[in-house]
Amino acid sequence: MLIMAFRIALRALARNKLRSFLTMLGIMQEQIASLGTNLLVILPGTVTLGGARSGSGGRQSLIPADARAIMNEIPVVAGASPVLRQGQQVIVGDQNWGTSIQGVAPEFQQIRDWQVREGRFINQADVDSTAKVALVGETVAYNLFGEDDPVGAVIRIKKVPFRIIGILGAKGQSGNGTDQDDVVMVPYTSMMKLVMGVTYIQQIIVAAVSADTTQEASTQIAALLRQRHKIRPGADDDFTIRNLSDIAEAASNSATVMAVLLGSIASVSLIVGGIGIMNIMLVSVTERTREIGIRMAVGARGRDIMLQFIVEAVVMAASGGVIGILVGIGSSNLIKYLAALPTLIRPEIIAISFLVSGSVGVFFGFYPARKASKLDPIDALRYE
Repeated sequence: MLIMAFRIALRALARNKLRSFLTMLGIMQEQIASLGTNLLVILPGTVTLGGARSGSGGRQSLIPADARAIMNEIPVVAGASPVLRQGQQVIVGDQNWGTSIQGVAPEFQQIRDWQVREGRFINQADVDSTAKVALVGETVAYNLFGEDDPVGAVIRIKKVPFRIIGILGAKGQSGNGTDQDDVVMVPYTSMMKLVMGVTYIQQIIVAAVSADTTQEASTQIAALLRQRHKIRPGADDDFTIRNLSDIAEAASNSATVMAVLLGSIASVSLIVGGIGIMNIMLVSVTERTREIGIRMAVGARGRDIMLQFIVEAVVMAASGGVIGILVGIGSSNLIKYLAALPTLIRPEIIAISFLVSGSVGVFFGFYPARKASKLDPIDALRYE
């Protein structure tokens, strides 16, 4: 009986791990959705040299004027921002920190809905004057300044001094575990001229006026860029447009298929576990036939016998559920600590898991309990 109970507990653990995995899928979907289902990302296209094709970004085909044209000439675009990224060491006094430097436009804040905890965001005057100003994420602020207020302080990026004008609001980790607060933002013109020394931009992030107009915006942007880049009819684009709503839809479809698949596995596990409980209870009824006869002989009613065995089945199933819940919580915290992945422990899921475990005990324990309650007291007393 102990071995069988242990197997049932393992099945309960597996059931809770499936719930944890589905919760993680939900978190990933929420993170994709948080970027916005009306967002487009424009990247440079590929280049072919000697028959070998580079990946996205192989060309340097995007310039700031492309972003301005998209913003000014396409009515269904609510905002567009050039974006440049490069890893650099940031220095202040005797402290330094390696982080991601991003060059952006003022529109970036609205597009990404990125709040400023203290100070202000980059404005158009900063962009026009190639200002040496920067915003720091919370991770950078803590590692360079500790508990001190960094606003107004001067940091050095590639020996160029930048004055901190604000602290970015916390974004937390991305779906792949990247710390989004480990960042420094500067005007994209300053990034181009003072940090990277380039005349091109790496990408353009665009927000359509609504999710319904995203595809229309993508079509119009493609036509505009082909015209601006003088691409002949039939020739390949020198840019790539990625629609984040398509990514979100693909992730949603994958999550749905995975949920159905794992739900089917969980259902089979529940049935097998329930049959295990039924078998244990049937064996228990057989082994305790004389006990049942004695209890009936001293006045126990059929419903008393039934209740006794149903309670035993529920306790057995619920115990496995409790073990599974404890291991599930422990596993979630371990994943969060070791893999730096976001996890979510929802009390309502824990409650549902416990209730399902108890319900399995009631459902599969009913038949053995009913069989025990229908035994004839005389035959039960004679049973050897």
